[in-house]
Amino acid sequence: MIDKLDRVILSILQENARTSNVEVARRVGLAPSAVLERIRKLERADVIRGYEPRLNAAAVGSPLVAFIFVHADEKIGGLETGRKIARFPEVQEVHQVAGEDCYLVKVRVADTDTLGRLLRDQFASLTTIRSTRTTIVLSSVKESGQVPLNGAGPAAGPSPPRASRAAGRPAAKRRGRRRAS
Repeated sequence: MIDKLDRVILSILQENARTSNVEVARRVGLAPSAVLERIRKLERADVIRGYEPRLNAAAVGSPLVAFIFVHADEKIGGLETGRKIARFPEVQEVHQVAGEDCYLVKVRVADTDTLGRLLRDQFASLTTIRSTRTTIVLSSVKESGQVPLNGAGPAAGPSPPRASRAAGRPAAKRRGRRRAS
């Protein structure tokens, strides 16, 4: 379904979703209309799920990151508690996990007081939550939403075609003259 060229296009868009269609086309060596059609196909197939800016969390008032392990009383494989947790605006990610806990939740908040209120007021309001364990992030070395594409990066993709002197021109017009017969 996804070929090597699609992976290169996806890699370019993950690097910067605002890259123009013309620029993507230049980098992969296709016509802009062909790139646009490929992007639309990837959107229809739910490979590209949307476009969103990456904000500086500290600049918008949510510098504190915490990971919360949640143990819930629900059937094995049940997702109801996770769905309820996902509705809290401070929650960025909810993952059902194997092991002692049921969910791993990533949150962003202003400070430890706000984190405490989130746990006491919102998490505690869910009657299926048995316990939580919270880890506060001191600093982040890497944070990304990019999905690995099996080594397909802008450098790994096909090079734009080289312009040869004779490519694409009728034989009679090559080099600007006709051959004598």
